[in-house]
Order: sequence, then structure tokens, then C-alpha cells
Amino acid sequence: MKTEEKSGLGSVKRFGARYGRKLKLKFSKIEIEQRKLHKCPYCNKTAVKRMAVGIWNCKKCNAKFTGKAYSISKKIIIKEIAETAQEEPLAIKEETEEANQALEEA
Repeated sequence: MKTEEKSGLGSVKRFGARYGRKLKLKFSKIEIEQRKLHKCPYCNKTAVKRMAVGIWNCKKCNAKFTGKAYSISKKIIIKEIAETAQEEPLAIKEETEEANQALEEA
């Protein structure tokens, strides 16, 4: 059962039970974004890799340029993180409502 739960976490599995679910999910999305190949602004080929914080290098045209720390230009999936944060309280609210109804019936 534990392997099923951890299958979607990717490289964050290395943290085990430490640091909490939300932090690990945020870290996972950021890490996936920074490690994937990006599109080069000069030659338009998907061959740009992160060398260091904010330093990016295209393998095709050998252009070295600066960008954001974890991606070249765009913001990292903060919208998805915010959506998951909003969904969790709704699930908890539904569970508490069901528990309250069960108590009222008893």
C-alpha cells in the first residue's frame, strides 16, 4: 500500500515521512520543472538545461543565458498548488459534516 501512495511523488520519495505532504508536493512540482528540458529562446529547440541557479545552457546552439531560478521565464504551476490547497479543506469539511450527521442520528 505504501508503494501505491508514493508512486506519484517522483524524487520526493527520498524524504520518506518527513516534512509533510503539502511541502513535498510543492517541492516535487518545482523540481520537475527545473529538471526538464526547456525551449531555447534563440534557436527554439527544446534543449535548454539548468546549469546553476538562474543560469541556463542550450545544448544545440551552446547559448548560455540567465533566467529564473527554477524555469526560464514562466511561473511554476502555482495555480495547481493553490487549487489542491483549496480542495483539501472542502474534503475535510464534507467529512466533518458526515460525522456530524451520524452523531445527530445516534
